[in-house]
Amino acid sequence: MSDISELEERITSALERIGRAVSVAEERAAAAPEVGGIASDEMEAEIGRLNEALETEKDANAQMEARVKAIHDKQNTHVAALEGEVETLHRQIYDLERAMTGLRHANDTLRANNTALRDANAAGVGDADLINAALSADVQALEQVRATERVALDGLISDLKAALPHDVVAAETKEL
Repeated sequence: MSDISELEERITSALERIGRAVSVAEERAAAAPEVGGIASDEMEAEIGRLNEALETEKDANAQMEARVKAIHDKQNTHVAALEGEVETLHRQIYDLERAMTGLRHANDTLRANNTALRDANAAGVGDADLINAALSADVQALEQVRATERVALDGLISDLKAALPHDVVAAETKEL
């Protein structure tokens, strides 16, 4: 970017010098219209050369502005894509944290029920409600493990879709 700024400054400076030279030449031509011959032809040649240089610099300036605009547009597109990716990652992290919290809760319940079941078994009391609660906690823990794995798989699928070309993802989505 510093090269572009430097070139832009050089072009602007050259355009100003050319503009000043053209103004001086026009003033001289206006001040001495009756003078003819070589001086007038030289001035016309100089004005023509300066006008050509001015046009060349304007073209170079227009090309530089187009390049800067293209770079700026590309950068904006890239930033928008990154913002979308960050938003997706935040959502995935939130979903994974929520699933992990549910898994922790289910495991805590399972541990408590297993401890109560062991205590009842050690005391020689087989409590059917305690066994049912332990099995229910075990099923809940398995469901939470599945939900956590599903969130992780959704994240992987999202990453894979992002890596594939857009037309392949669209075709796969239509098939589902």
